[in-house]
Order: sequence, then C-alpha cells, then structure tokens
Amino acid sequence: MTVRTRFAPSPTGLLHIGGARTALFNYLFARHHGGQFLLRIEDTDRARSTQQAVDAILQGLDWLGLQPDEPPLFQSTRAARHAEVAQALLASGRAYRCYTSADELREMRERAAAEGRPPRYDGRWRDRDPGEAPPGVAPVIRLRAPQQGETVVDDLVQGQVRVRNAELDDMILLRSDGTPTYLHAVVVDDHDMAITHVIRGDDHLTNTFRQAQIFDAMGWERPRFAHIPLIHGADGAKLSKRHGAVSVLEFDTQGFLPEALCNYLLRLGWGHGDAEVLDREQAVALFDLDGVGRAASRMDYAKLTHLNGVWLRQADDARLTAEVMRRLAGTDGVVLDAAARARILALMPGLKERAKTLVELAQSAAFLARRVPLPFDARARALLTEEAGALLSGLAERLAATDFSQAAVDQALRAYAGEAGRTLGQVAQPLRAALTGSTTSPGIDATLAALGREEALARIAQAGV
Repeated sequence: MTVRTRFAPSPTGLLHIGGARTALFNYLFARHHGGQFLLRIEDTDRARSTQQAVDAILQGLDWLGLQPDEPPLFQSTRAARHAEVAQALLASGRAYRCYTSADELREMRERAAAEGRPPRYDGRWRDRDPGEAPPGVAPVIRLRAPQQGETVVDDLVQGQVRVRNAELDDMILLRSDGTPTYLHAVVVDDHDMAITHVIRGDDHLTNTFRQAQIFDAMGWERPRFAHIPLIHGADGAKLSKRHGAVSVLEFDTQGFLPEALCNYLLRLGWGHGDAEVLDREQAVALFDLDGVGRAASRMDYAKLTHLNGVWLRQADDARLTAEVMRRLAGTDGVVLDAAARARILALMPGLKERAKTLVELAQSAAFLARRVPLPFDARARALLTEEAGALLSGLAERLAATDFSQAAVDQALRAYAGEAGRTLGQVAQPLRAALTGSTTSPGIDATLAALGREEALARIAQAGV
C-alpha cells in the first residue's frame, strides 16, 4: 500500500497557522512512509470561495516548502461524480429522496430546542412512498444511515472513538438543486484520490462518524483517520487576530524563516525525546503519528522568535543578504546597489548573530546601504563630541595607511588607542557612531572592513571630525 495523504483547505480565507501545521503533518507522514502528499481545494462553497484565497493557500504552502506531488484537485470540478455516487446509493437502497419542506425542518428544530434535544431530521421520508411526494417540490437525497448499534472509528491519535447511531440522523448527500454537501463530496474525493490517511484537526471528529457511514454504505475501505488537537493562543483561547499573525504569509512579513516556522509547528503538539531543532530531513526521518499528543497546543511567539534566531544563525549568508535587500527596498535614504550588497554580505556573519528576525536583521544592516551624510540617533550624536572628533581625526589618518583588511584595521585601532592612552572601547564607540549612525553593530574591525577604505573614511569625515 502506498501511503497517500491530503491537505484539503477551503478557499474562503487565508491559510492560517493551524492549517499550516495540518499540511506539515500530512506532508511529513507521507514522506516518512515513502508515500505521496496531495492537495485538494474544497471550493464547493462558491459564494465564499475566492481566487485570492486560493492564491494565498498556494503561496503559503510554497513558502513553507510543502509542495504536493500532484496538481491541486479542485472539488468544484467534481460535482457530477459526487452526484453519481449519490445516485448509486439511491439505486442500492442506501439512500432515499426526502421531500421535507423548509417549514417542516424549522418545526423540527424548534421542537427539538423546546425539548432540550439536538436538532435532527426525524426520518419522515425514510420509508415513505415517493408517490406521496407533494407536487412541485424538488427532493434532497439523504443517506439511509444505520439506526441501531454504533459507528466506531479507530483514530490514530485519539484512540477508539464511537457514537451511537441513534444520535446521528440521515444526512443530506445532494441538495434539492443537485449540488453535493461538503461531507458527501469529501468522502467521494478521498476514495477517488486513493487517500489512505486523513490527518486533520479534531474539530472534524464529529464529521468523521457521518463520513464513515458513507464509506460503509458504498462498500469502500475507509482511510485511517488521525485527528490532531487544535492550536490555541497563549491564553488558552482559540487563535484569532488578537493573538498575532493569522495568515501564514504574515509570518514572512514579520521576518520569520519558513524552516523556523515549520520546525516550531512540528514541535507544537508532536515530540521526539529532547529534539528541538530539526531540519526537514530529520523531521521526515522522525515524524510519525504516535508522537502526536491529545491536548491542545498553545502558540508561544517568544519561543518561535527564539527558534527563528537559531535558524538565522545557521542560514546561508547570500540568502540572508537577498532577504535584507528585499526588505530594505523603498526605505528612505537607502541605495541598494552592488556596493551595498557586497557590504551587507561581507558583514552578514556578524549581523545575523544579533538578530532574531529578518526584520531586525534588515534594520541592523540598513546603515551599510546608506549614503553620507548619515542620520544619527541621539546616543550616537552624544558620542560625537569635540574631543571625540580630535581622536577620530588622528585615527582616520592611521586607518588610511592600512590595506583595510579586518586584521589590519584591528591592529591599527589597538595601536592608536594605546598611543592615545585610551581603551579600545573609548576609541571604538565614537568610531562606531560615525560609521553607522548608532551605537550598535558587529565588531568594529569587521564593520570597517565591510565598508571599505573609501566609504569608511568618508563617513568619519562627514561625522564632523
């Protein structure tokens, strides 16, 4: 058996963090077992489905590196197949036409509410002669669900779960206009796509009992089900906009690396010993459903940010430079030419040691792409005193005589500080202010070497020294 999983979002909104984790778990499970990961866009709600949402889902999955093994299947293109299966159930006696009116359904709901019962269809057309159908009423097709016994699901995360069939009514398969219901379409698509494992949020668990009955009525083998707990905010409430990023692509905007987010989501509800930092290859090797817990997980942005910093320090410098250039585009006073790129790349080893997000990284690298005169923050301006000016004027002459390699400028700084009777810090801090416009940067020798002789001396000169 080839393992085949699927991620099946509805394009009625953006790809949120819970959906991203579901997609990741499906992807990793399939890869771990040498199987295939598929994507189905469940766009049967034509009124609410949008192309913008479809694009956002595809972009989000691509950013996360969760590409499906086959082109996406759009559920709306399969209405004829959904109807065909419903008609087959009708022909076999496992479904029936129901002519209950909207008013009658409303009365059922009101009566159930008054009696403290959940609203359920009462089966009035289950065994009734269709010849009694009122004229001009288009029927729905309902499943003739079992009324005795239980429907049992051996869930790979939740364990064995069961429901009394008396608690389930005869669900609608086809509406009166011939369109399929969501629960019916999902079953047909999962069967036709040869899905072996359905891994989804535990908010779908109640749907599974109804869907299992359709599989059974058609004589189809059920897929194995695995319902994973939802993700909550740090306060224990369901994730919402007030908890931070909602769309996966917002995490890109906020400066998170996709591998860091995937690593975090992997560990959010799944564990393998003390393993914390896992790349994709390691995740595929280790992931299986027996490591998924049953309790809801809580989103911890501080932990995600810390983990992102770990991944930043491991990331390729050229890739990070490209990210910085992208994020600095359009910034006032910044010129993103080849010289700026070379400086950022040269200083990236030091820059990425200090940053937790790509936003922070871009902010800390911006000075390398600025043209003189530089803007100075208040602390930098306070360091550039008349005394500092005299000190830096002599230092500029000493630096100009070097080849501006990191080792050479470091030696020159130390020698000049000693001759001037100052500590290295007393020389380096006003120099850093003149070079960057702030009081923070990677090592001053690395900063000088990245700027180069011409740029560094120009900045010292424009600082008023």
